[in-house]
Amino acid sequence: MTKYQDSSRPIKESLEEYGRGIAGGLLFSFPLLYTMEVWWAGFIASPLQLIGVILFTFLLLLGYNRYAGMHPEAHWRSIVLDSFEEIAIGFLLAFGVLLMLRRIEFDSMSMVEIVGKVVIEAMVVSIGVSIGTSQLGIETEDSAPTKEEKKMIKQIEEERQHSLFGLVVLGICGSVVVGGNVAPTEEILMIGIQSKPIHILTMALVSLFLCLLIIFYSDFRGGVLEGSKVAIQVVVLQTCTCYVIALGTSALLLWFFGRFDDSSLWVCFSQTIALGVLSSLGASAGNLLIR
Repeated sequence: MTKYQDSSRPIKESLEEYGRGIAGGLLFSFPLLYTMEVWWAGFIASPLQLIGVILFTFLLLLGYNRYAGMHPEAHWRSIVLDSFEEIAIGFLLAFGVLLMLRRIEFDSMSMVEIVGKVVIEAMVVSIGVSIGTSQLGIETEDSAPTKEEKKMIKQIEEERQHSLFGLVVLGICGSVVVGGNVAPTEEILMIGIQSKPIHILTMALVSLFLCLLIIFYSDFRGGVLEGSKVAIQVVVLQTCTCYVIALGTSALLLWFFGRFDDSSLWVCFSQTIALGVLSSLGASAGNLLIR
């Protein structure tokens, strides 16, 4: 991959980066690789749905690599190439782990079933690969940037931190990584069916509080609140934005895994709020990646 160095970097550094990507992919996706509901979702998904999932994930990786995963001065060519590589690694990891767990058997499974399983699993793995590559390592500094380069980098980083689109992209990535581990399970459906309005209200308030806590802390330590007395409205706006992102991502995940099928509007709403507790953690924590 090309996240931190050019194509002439030593092989050792390339291997270290691939190692971080593999570690991140497994770290953030192992629960899904062991989840029966995800295997089944891959089996019943139509080819059009699988293509849609791949395209959606690729766009997320492009956004993540643009706003968090790569150097601010990285060109779009490097961003696109890294995104392709991350998806490729995601496919290889998902295939290898499913084969190891005997969830892939060539003599008793159709190619359609095998491809469906691998595609669904590989998409979350690839997001983990991207996060692991950029966040699990220590960046090396082989050459000191010039004053002009430092100024350009600082300007791009400031644009990142104040970009609403960047906040949305990172929020979706965080929501998928965290909430995606639970969305396919029967437990979310059970919570949605059994919860009463007071429980749903409590879950929504807790989600908002967690978003506010994480965003306020990250901003206070290194962002808009530092040295400012009037930026509390920015934190409130980001909190609401992150929660809306979390709910939207939760609803999308639940719909994709068939949790809305034959369910009443109240059960669908309850499931979304219940999953939103986890997704809101991921959405708000995604904001930390551009700090």
